[in-house]
Amino acid sequence: MLTHVVMIKMKDPDDRPEAVQRLMAMEGRIPSLNAIEAGQHNGIDPRGADVVLITRHDGRDGLQAYAVHPVHQELLAWLKPRLASAQVVDFEGR
Repeated sequence: MLTHVVMIKMKDPDDRPEAVQRLMAMEGRIPSLNAIEAGQHNGIDPRGADVVLITRHDGRDGLQAYAVHPVHQELLAWLKPRLASAQVVDFEGR
């Protein structure tokens, strides 16, 4: 199992709720997306990212299929102009 974590800083923090909604809308629409979680920062620690995405895939091939899937590409078309920055961590696990 490969876990894909993306920590997102938005240009406008007011876009956080819509970003989470759009991320979660991918659920059930991409065959190689086994699990998805997304949420917005609760503001407790000011160093935090605005939004986090966690997805799980059957290895690298599953992640690569997700990355090029039209549903994911549609999300990126909306998200990229609104991104200030993003950091990614991919790791093997259970």
